[in-house]
Amino acid sequence: MEYFIPDYYDKFQCLASNCPDSCCKEWEVDIDEETAEYYRSLPGKLGDRIRKVLKDTSDGTLMTIKDGRCPMWRQDGLCEIQAQLGHGALSKVCQEFPRLRHEYGDFTELGLELSCPEAARLILTEPYKMQTQSVPGHGEVEYDTQAMATLRRSREVLLAFLERSAFSVPQTLAVMLLYAHAVQSELDGGPKAQLSPEVCLADARSYAEDGDIASVIDYFKELEILTAQWQSRLDAGAVSFAWSCQHLALAKYGICRYWFQAVSDYDLVCRAKFIIISCIIVCALGGNTVETAQLFSKEIENDPDNVEAILDAAYTSSAFTDVQLLSLLLNS
Repeated sequence: MEYFIPDYYDKFQCLASNCPDSCCKEWEVDIDEETAEYYRSLPGKLGDRIRKVLKDTSDGTLMTIKDGRCPMWRQDGLCEIQAQLGHGALSKVCQEFPRLRHEYGDFTELGLELSCPEAARLILTEPYKMQTQSVPGHGEVEYDTQAMATLRRSREVLLAFLERSAFSVPQTLAVMLLYAHAVQSELDGGPKAQLSPEVCLADARSYAEDGDIASVIDYFKELEILTAQWQSRLDAGAVSFAWSCQHLALAKYGICRYWFQAVSDYDLVCRAKFIIISCIIVCALGGNTVETAQLFSKEIENDPDNVEAILDAAYTSSAFTDVQLLSLLLNS
């Protein structure tokens, strides 16, 4: 069994009470079945407190929020459950966040959630390098091996290009979009995708027109909004585009997180566009890039409905056509 792990993964340490945000506010936390049963059996005052805020839904059990925060979140920024019962008493979500795990049967990829401030800092400021670790044993292959071979090869090619690209960040992302279409064609039974950056960039320039960033921001205003801060940033509109290496790091994060997911439905282009849309909206809103990206992830990536909406809109919304995205990248 192989594990693919970014270098920054083991550097993560929770900031706890020093965190500028918190995973203990604004979200209702999913409680896995085993932990929910444990909480329902707890004696004493803590058990009574927990049971009062558990909510059963058709999708499982939630820890409801009160006044915008988890009722177990203390004023000192620490968790009452962890303080009294230890880390092992937390639900799986609370124990694992912000660590990501994608299992494909014979290999597993690990990563960090961009929605955590400290994880966002590592993702966007640490040099990118993927480690491979092998452990005894192997799982059953759970995917189309030919499709995964295409995705693994193309992701390696793309990440290598991003590492060495002499193009500007938006030019590099424009090349990425056209390469994703070539890989999609290969997934659909076409010829093996080749990456020729100069040709892709020339083609991208021929498609680019006048971009409309306002339509992108208006689209995001129609999605589910969690925080007043995100609403305020969207209402303030776009600032001047100021691309940096952190936006390129954001693209690398997206490629590592989403590229292989196309093996489930053979749809790579919508995921490539999601990554590029992420970079565009984070750049357009300005401010501190790490903070803006973290807020974006909290609002979008941690809401499956929002992610699904954007993946669909990649084909249906005029805000996200190929011409529009290329125009925003090359003419803004």
